[in-house]
Amino acid sequence: MSRSHPDERQRGRIEERSKTLRVVVFAGNDPVTGRRTYLRETIKGTDKAAYKRAEKALTKLLAQVDSQRSAPSTVNLSFALNEWMRTSEIEDSTRHTYQGYIDRSIKPALGEAPVNKISARMLEGFYTELRRCRSRCDGKPFVEKHKKTGDHDCVAEECRPHVCKPMAASTVRQVHAIISGTLDAAERWDWISSNPARVARKPRQKRPEPDPPTPAEAARLSEEAFRMDDDWGTLVWLAMTTGMRRGELVGLRFSRIDLEEEVIDLRRNWVRGKEKGTKTHQNRRIALDSETVTLLREHRDRVAERVRNLGAKFTDDLFVFAGTQHPDHTEPYSPNAITQRYKDMADRLSISTHLHALRHYSATELLTAGIDLPTVSGRLGHGGGGATTLRVYAAWVAASDRKAAEILGSRMPRLRRDDDLP
Repeated sequence: MSRSHPDERQRGRIEERSKTLRVVVFAGNDPVTGRRTYLRETIKGTDKAAYKRAEKALTKLLAQVDSQRSAPSTVNLSFALNEWMRTSEIEDSTRHTYQGYIDRSIKPALGEAPVNKISARMLEGFYTELRRCRSRCDGKPFVEKHKKTGDHDCVAEECRPHVCKPMAASTVRQVHAIISGTLDAAERWDWISSNPARVARKPRQKRPEPDPPTPAEAARLSEEAFRMDDDWGTLVWLAMTTGMRRGELVGLRFSRIDLEEEVIDLRRNWVRGKEKGTKTHQNRRIALDSETVTLLREHRDRVAERVRNLGAKFTDDLFVFAGTQHPDHTEPYSPNAITQRYKDMADRLSISTHLHALRHYSATELLTAGIDLPTVSGRLGHGGGGATTLRVYAAWVAASDRKAAEILGSRMPRLRRDDDLP
């Protein structure tokens, strides 16, 4: 049975237990639940020295309460995550991705933890577990049950021994971003006094390793694409020469191509069946070379004739590229279909590459040719004023710098040396 110390203060008290003292301070009402909250600290012993330590602890906790703008909240992380997702302005595609990480990884591990109990150490331990196994298993062998419920005949395709699959460092960084964003909001809402994710260590970002096709491989890919059909060849060519992202190619409409000015006014992206702004929310104009302009003129005429043959009217609002399911070009090419078709084509040519590598090809060819970094960054639509371009293509920037040095050296007046004297 505990009793209060005679010197009990109005907002706090020292309770004597069997062999310990407990310091209790009223911290206010929970801003979310409305319940009374308290700060507590246990002191070993009940002698005079213990009481002195308890009084110091009482003073410290009272000062801590006074320094807070409001009482810390005892709501759990699941509630905070839901509130953050509800109030945040996030693109639909990003929201869908975040919700998947929240449901599969974050809530099962930390969802029940009160936000004011989450620490940097707790977060770092969580990230370490994910990097070892995304299922956060205990390391002991077990059989993964199939999603079916109830009794069923177990076959190899349904139930199998668990194999640990580490979560990629980049994915853990996304998980960290979700948690950090949620705890930032909790701090703004006065649910916690500080955000522990701000100091928690997260996996280092792996240095990008772009692997573009060689010029010879690019030539083979382009030739094969045009051999398959002219529309497909034009799409692959445009990806090579402009470095446009897949969603930007898919969402491109004829109204955004100015064949007289020889530019593409890029403003939209196509993601999950919807139009949205570009990835970095930048509108950019991409200059076109004369060969690309010629190909696009021919492609426009080809699409216009195709649409008229279907009894429809050609307008500049139609999509530039469309699959066989939408010959009238009122719907764009499926992004996944483009990726798969390109992969199948590359596999037939025995070239190990993927569609996004054409973006790398465009960037590296420009840098190797000596085009300045801001220009390349602008064509690619990178954010950060060229910092992203430099980070991704550092090796090619160095090669471009070497070429610039050689060019400058060749233009300098030649120095006379003793060996040159007659």
